[in-house]
Amino acid sequence: MKTVLYILMMLLSSLTFAQDQEAVFEQANTLYNQGKYAEAIDKYQTILDSGLQSSELFFNLGNAHYKLNHVGPSVYYFEKALQLAPNDTDIKNNIAYARNMTIDAIDVVPEVGLTKLLKNVTGFLSFDGWAITTVMLFVIFVVLFISYYFAEYTAKKRFAFTTSIIVFFIGCLTLFFAFHDYNLTQKDNPAIIFVQESQVKSEPNLSSQEAFILHEGTKVQVLDTVNNW
Repeated sequence: MKTVLYILMMLLSSLTFAQDQEAVFEQANTLYNQGKYAEAIDKYQTILDSGLQSSELFFNLGNAHYKLNHVGPSVYYFEKALQLAPNDTDIKNNIAYARNMTIDAIDVVPEVGLTKLLKNVTGFLSFDGWAITTVMLFVIFVVLFISYYFAEYTAKKRFAFTTSIIVFFIGCLTLFFAFHDYNLTQKDNPAIIFVQESQVKSEPNLSSQEAFILHEGTKVQVLDTVNNW
């Protein structure tokens, strides 16, 4: 009985917590609509500090920082939103506006051919989406194969066997996309520059020669770290 009461109390507290954070989110949205962007940011930040995350929260934070011309934070939060909702058109449009505020004009080498096609297909779903799809397909495969084994009529056996083989190969394909997405995510270690100017040195020490300067909002890839470099 005590265990049941404890579970009910935990569920009730979780529900209350979620409702409280939703209320804070609405308050932040109201402040944003009133043009009080700094206050809205503070409200959104309290939700993040509580451990809750969502593409909508990051998107609204990016918008608020964009209104205040905070280049680095706006790009950063739009990037975070895009990670959670990679196919969201509004996020893609707004992150393009935010990137236009950056000073550094870095040409991105376009991907072509099979590499581009593979990346586009893989990006259609998240890793979790591909994984769930794969599990569902293999469950369907098992059901069809059992149906084939126990079917009495030749036509039903043929249909169950053919369909199970097709589902199995599609499942293998989605499994490949899941692992490919995972590998891309593991290799991807981006960072957004928040300071107004950042000196890039040729070596990880202060006495080394300055190679070039990057500015706020520029997205870079972190390949390695040496102490604080």
